[in-house]
Amino acid sequence: MTYDIEQENKEISARYKDLISNTYRTLSEEQNKLIRRAFDIALDAHKNQRRKTGEPYIYHPIAVAKIVAEEIGLGATSIACALLHDVIEDSDYTYEDIKKLFGEKIANIVNGLTKISVMNNQNISVQSENYRKLLLTLSDDFRVILVKIADRLHNMRTLDSMRPDKQKKIASETAYIYAPMAHRLGLYNIKSELEDLSLKYNNPEIYKEIASKLSTAKEQREAYLDEFKAEISDRIKEEGLNFSIKGRTKAISSIYRKMLKQNVSFEEVYDNYAIRIIYKSDAKNEKFLAWKIYSIVTDYYKTNPQRMRDWITNPRSTGYESLHLTVLGPHNRWIEVQIRSERMDEIAEKGVAAHYRYKEGFRKNSDDTNFEQWVTQIREVLENQQGMTTNELLDDIKLNLYSKEVFVFTPQGEVMILPKDATALDFAFAVHTDLGMKCLGAKINGRLMPISYVLNSGDQIEIISSNSQKPKQDWLDIVVTAKAKSKIKNALNSEKNQRVAEGKEILQRKLRNFRINFSETEVNKLQKFLNLKTSQELFLNFQNGNLDVGDLKRYAEGKSLFSSLIQKIKKSSNKLSIKKDSESTNENLDLIVFGRDEEKLNYTFSKCCSVIPGDKIFGFITISEGIKVHNDNCPNAINLRANYDYRVLIAKWVNSENFSNRVKIFVEGLDRIGMLNDITKIITNAMNIDMKSFSLESNDGICSGQVTLEVKSKKQLEETIKQLAKIEGIIKVKRI
Repeated sequence: MTYDIEQENKEISARYKDLISNTYRTLSEEQNKLIRRAFDIALDAHKNQRRKTGEPYIYHPIAVAKIVAEEIGLGATSIACALLHDVIEDSDYTYEDIKKLFGEKIANIVNGLTKISVMNNQNISVQSENYRKLLLTLSDDFRVILVKIADRLHNMRTLDSMRPDKQKKIASETAYIYAPMAHRLGLYNIKSELEDLSLKYNNPEIYKEIASKLSTAKEQREAYLDEFKAEISDRIKEEGLNFSIKGRTKAISSIYRKMLKQNVSFEEVYDNYAIRIIYKSDAKNEKFLAWKIYSIVTDYYKTNPQRMRDWITNPRSTGYESLHLTVLGPHNRWIEVQIRSERMDEIAEKGVAAHYRYKEGFRKNSDDTNFEQWVTQIREVLENQQGMTTNELLDDIKLNLYSKEVFVFTPQGEVMILPKDATALDFAFAVHTDLGMKCLGAKINGRLMPISYVLNSGDQIEIISSNSQKPKQDWLDIVVTAKAKSKIKNALNSEKNQRVAEGKEILQRKLRNFRINFSETEVNKLQKFLNLKTSQELFLNFQNGNLDVGDLKRYAEGKSLFSSLIQKIKKSSNKLSIKKDSESTNENLDLIVFGRDEEKLNYTFSKCCSVIPGDKIFGFITISEGIKVHNDNCPNAINLRANYDYRVLIAKWVNSENFSNRVKIFVEGLDRIGMLNDITKIITNAMNIDMKSFSLESNDGICSGQVTLEVKSKKQLEETIKQLAKIEGIIKVKRI
């Protein structure tokens, strides 16, 4: 393929000028020079490289830098790092080169980005290890994470050039790791886009359906916004306020979550877009004006008190501030209204970058340290991670990413923010590690309560402690915060670590007898062979005698877990393909084939989701049950792809003539005589489907229930749902 180099150079120059012209922060001449030097080095480093699309590779770092500069709103150092983020990994430039050219700070950030990208350990989940490395960078400079989020956002925006299986892997990792992290850093727009793009590749049919319906309703939404503005604007102007009113469509992924959570269709999601009122204010009157506008809105419209959120009096730990209310607007339609100042809106749009911009000089008396507290908590977990597996670390960190919050008070009246479901013991650890270690109980609002008491917003807490108290194993079931869990685990592990070290020495000696080298790779294989969760568990079992020479002999005689598993699957598959009349669950072995070579392998269907021909599917290699086939829409799909992608197999339908599988559908409608008979006729007579079970309940004239069907294909199921929807009185029919 030939390229127009002259035209590409013009485009590179234009993109660089666009980057410099659209920065969130005003850049000095010196800062512009820094960015230019970084651009020149990146241009040289990537001069002979191209992306999968065929475009010059330099387009990517420029695009990442533009996201960092404009959408996240970081300064010159971060912009330079974004331009250089792939230089160490993809070129001859080294860490020392970058350090000489740009100094230690930029070199360390670029090196941190390189560490995240380079995967050294192939024996555990690559994605989980990626997340672990991402979190560890918080101990150095959280700009690493912000640039990495920008990098992932641009990769998601240009994911069309990848193979479908790669798209799903990257999209699952994005939903599992990067969207929650963007949310926790206050980057709500980026978080929503990452979730939408993840849905686009993980569930393209749902994505296209919702996007199409939102597009169709665009004119209607704009007309509704104009009507709302007309009714409310004059009254706000009478108060002498400088403001603007904007409409905002809810994210496609957010709408889909509501559809699943509430078990409703798109049309039944009543607040799929919001109206935002943004006002100018000085620091003194900011809160007062928000409630003034609230009062005006509620004079016009009735509110839903259950959906009122005051994030101004008690900002989220991300720094997010806004008043949210849901009102019965024009034409008696529910609509979410968000009221916020320009400063609050900027923090909501730019997250942590705007948070630090406003940190000095705007609200000097406010305790604006929530974000710093969160970063400190994460660092404490990371500094005390000995003995934690990657997945344990993930669970502890993710625990505090999306969780809702409660606001409680110390005896001195200071506010503390903790995750929803936090206990008195969590509070004790949040105040001080030593207080948590010695916690006996608590006085909650003056009353004596156990350490397991679940906190409510507004509680005032005084911890009761004793020097004789020590952490216990069951404390791990009481606490929910990452800090408390890690501190308790560390305390419990102090004695355990000694036994682990002894067990490790015993295993090393025994492996030498079998002429097996002791290494991390060998330990991981042995751990999986013995169905143990961690290497610690392996060492402890050798220390206490539960495992001995006999177990090592079995291991030495075998091959590595997954290669032997695949061989076993292939052998059984070959036998079954010859023995067509077998009673095996896979008598139609060529129903599904696996991998790019479309191999015929033995498999069974997973019980966590239903699968019928026509569904998009994938195979997953389990430790003890061979290949399990899952629906692409399986609730476990994102977790499996994000954490165990190396065990996911491409799967394809090739022959489904004799296939049948059970599927559940949900039916709801207005009850009447003959309804049950009409449903049965459609299923058994018109569609010739075997109905395995049918439960229908009627309550106040509304009937609803589940039907279990033995269907042969997705097409047959869709036609059945279509016919059932035509029955008089039926309101909703959907596959569960």
